[in-house]
Amino acid sequence: MKVTDFLCRNAVSTDLKAANKAEVIEEMVDLLVDAGAIDKKNKNKIIDILMAREALGSTAIGQGIAIPHGKSESTDKLVAALAISKKGINFDSLDGEPVHIFFLLVAPIDSAGPHLKALARISRLLKDKFFRETLKNTKTPKEILDLISREDVRIS
Repeated sequence: MKVTDFLCRNAVSTDLKAANKAEVIEEMVDLLVDAGAIDKKNKNKIIDILMAREALGSTAIGQGIAIPHGKSESTDKLVAALAISKKGINFDSLDGEPVHIFFLLVAPIDSAGPHLKALARISRLLKDKFFRETLKNTKTPKEILDLISREDVRIS
């Protein structure tokens, strides 16, 4: 499984406007809605699922990365959005640092295997500090997609 298999090409942003956790999740779900990956009528339900997951413990894993995720009957396949915050956002990270790189995943209820594989793949992709810095400094969604495509092949 590659990140490009589940990352929605039209749900990528280099300029996240959000200022806090709830705004990040809403803005990123909006990216998925606008990309046609999530039905607009399910938006609030998905936000609630993602916020409930955050209440169990932050999905900010340190080193400027957060991977908010949840399962919903509102989707029949694994979908992801990616957004970069230039200023960084407090997301209750394990290391206390602001988060700049956000991957948001929504998976079908019965997809434990693909869901976990996606989380592992994203973690592996973002392990390299040079890659994270390059990703943070992208200027366009196309730059992000090209960078991820190259790295996806490299770590396969």
